[in-house]
Amino acid sequence: MKVALFITCLADQLFPQVGEAMVTVLRRIGVTVDFPEAQTCCGQVAFNDGFWEEARPLAERFIDTFQDAEAIVAPSGSCVAMIREYYPELLRPDPELAERARDLGQRTYEFSEFLVDILNRDDVGAQFPHRVSYHPACHGLRALGIVDQPLRLLAHVQGLTLVPLPRAEDCCGFGGMFAVKFAALSGSMLGAKLAAIAATEAEIVTATDVSCLMHIAGGLSRAGSRTRAMHLAEILAAQ
Repeated sequence: MKVALFITCLADQLFPQVGEAMVTVLRRIGVTVDFPEAQTCCGQVAFNDGFWEEARPLAERFIDTFQDAEAIVAPSGSCVAMIREYYPELLRPDPELAERARDLGQRTYEFSEFLVDILNRDDVGAQFPHRVSYHPACHGLRALGIVDQPLRLLAHVQGLTLVPLPRAEDCCGFGGMFAVKFAALSGSMLGAKLAAIAATEAEIVTATDVSCLMHIAGGLSRAGSRTRAMHLAEILAAQ
């Protein structure tokens, strides 16, 4: 199978190692990987903040860039939700384009979802002898229905001890522009998440969305915590 990687803005600009880890895992299990260089932002930030006219050209560019892909895989449930769930609504004024968006959305997957649901792989040959806790990112959980896929993958990593996270489904408080516009509320939500992480005594907290991990990692650093934040793909790439 050949997949096209959609790396997303945050991964591209701040966490390139996540994209590299995805490539490592996919190639290890025999998947051919392509990276369409014309890709840009999916438009989620503009869309969420009400700037739909500004978001539409980005959605159109995404569709044009990835239209021939057999499957599109991204390290972010929020970006996948934007494409799969919200592109048809955003592009509704143009029925033909909206239909192309729906078709593309059916071929766009979050990384763990693709591995487990499409490739039927729980074990990707990873080894990671650490104590790990998992935070389910909001868009993956609530928009895409990603519940057990990351946990199944983590359960098959040799040497890994999976520690349940108290109140795991509570939001970390990032929410893109939410963290900027409602900083006090976002900080309070983050504080509760950090307390839950501390209770696990985990060495690593992982998730499927780099935006959540960026928010959590900043809080861990400011608190002087020894717990590190790592994307699921980075753990699965380890050997």
